Amino acid sequence: MAASIADQSDPRLPALFERLQHTVRANDARLTEMMIWQIWGESGASDLDAQLAEGEAAMGAGKFKLALQRFDAVIAARPDFAEAWNRRATLHYLAGDYQESLADIEKVLELEPRHFGALSGLGLVNLALERDAAALDAFQRVLSLYPANPTARQNMEAIEQKMRENEI
Repeated sequence: MAASIADQSDPRLPALFERLQHTVRANDARLTEMMIWQIWGESGASDLDAQLAEGEAAMGAGKFKLALQRFDAVIAARPDFAEAWNRRATLHYLAGDYQESLADIEKVLELEPRHFGALSGLGLVNLALERDAAALDAFQRVLSLYPANPTARQNMEAIEQKMRENEI
């Protein structure tokens, strides 16, 4: 049996992104978001999916070295798999390695320019680096893809408020 097509090149994604773009009800948008994440997380190879899941579990448990090993292995085996880069970008962010996170986010967005998770991460990294304008741009890009994203909207509004206060 051939491996199923998945990841950022999956043919189901354009319709899901179209739906996400035009959905105003938060619950409906969240359901579409979850469907996109499900597809993004499937490499098409069960062993790589297992390593990705192990890395995610290790990251959640604070075992960053183990998580990095798992994500590195998936990236080495499948360098065109955007979600592996995204998970490693998240790990670097959590570890405070912001430049490494930015490098991985850049790769995610090269492979999947619609990756609203990576764009959100870009916003968070830029906030941590006190680059408010760049963070604002990243959250605006999230909202251009996913207008019903409440976290991106809250972050954007907080940055805009901070920028207004700094002008005074």
